[in-house]
Amino acid sequence: MENINITIIQSNLHWEDKEANLNMFSRKIKNAPDSTDLIILPEMFTTGFSMNAVSLAEEMNGETVNWMQKHAVEKGCAIVGSFICEENDKYFNRLVWVDDKGACSTYDKRHLFSMGDENNHYTKGTKRLIVELKGWKICPLICYDLRFPVWSRNTKTNPYDVLIYVANWPTLRIDAWKTLLQARAIENQCYVAAVNRIGDDGNFILHSGYSAVIDAKGQVICATQKSEENINTVTLIYEDLDNFRKKFPVLDDAD
Repeated sequence: MENINITIIQSNLHWEDKEANLNMFSRKIKNAPDSTDLIILPEMFTTGFSMNAVSLAEEMNGETVNWMQKHAVEKGCAIVGSFICEENDKYFNRLVWVDDKGACSTYDKRHLFSMGDENNHYTKGTKRLIVELKGWKICPLICYDLRFPVWSRNTKTNPYDVLIYVANWPTLRIDAWKTLLQARAIENQCYVAAVNRIGDDGNFILHSGYSAVIDAKGQVICATQKSEENINTVTLIYEDLDNFRKKFPVLDDAD
């Protein structure tokens, strides 16, 4: 199986300003290497982590998804990130995976952050998503999902090679973010790619990034600078992952 190149984009976000965020990420995507196979954007990348779902939500045929499709096709790579979506009079923190042909797959955030009132504004998802990219199986999740290992469990019946987390994870709890990312990689014997935003949001909550790519041994192979705009591209090597799993097959003994 061939290796894949993934690009993580760590950025500040313009609070509840879709047009400013789309214009900003258009410029950043153009600066990503043409060799990239996947570009990962933060959680709610068009608005920041807002509870103003009624006024900010779009449908799946709206501007944000059309923008993602346009850039994925033009760049010749997959793009993933989450936005505020309305469907059947319900609101979702919805992750959208767009492949290089513009086809969409979706995942609705399962674990809503009750301490931030997310559960009172959004409907939680019920199904996990696993997509394929050049033969790799990838499981994309959202922010608070990171704290719930059962939901992200790698299994023989529904396996994956890469876990993705898109996030607005605050600086106050950044040590938990870094520790849990490594734990998810180790326990699931997979790569983890995580993108967190930086800057203050509209509620004066500070975010400092620490976006990272981690291998199946829990080693950080790529990390962004604290509180800085970053575009980092890293190659995931399937042979390294496969050899480690064969040499140390812990998942064979899983519950």
